[in-house]
Amino acid sequence: MATLDWSQCPAVESVPERVGGAWVFRGTRLPVATVIENLEDLSIDEVIEQFDVTREQVTAVLEFVAQSLRAAAVPAGARPL
Repeated sequence: MATLDWSQCPAVESVPERVGGAWVFRGTRLPVATVIENLEDLSIDEVIEQFDVTREQVTAVLEFVAQSLRAAAVPAGARPL
């Protein structure tokens, strides 16, 4: 699986003094990994309810992941359809 360049996702940030520099939702201490891991068992509505995160933040992260994975699936030099 391709490594994601989280610096390209405007919904997240990494601050060395906050959560050890982990990628967190912008303006929070909530690691992105925590939400992604919980999406295996929870719906987006349940994640929003249980964590201090908005639907827009979750959607932005999921769209970023999807875009990154689509881009990684296109061989170098090939054009996506």
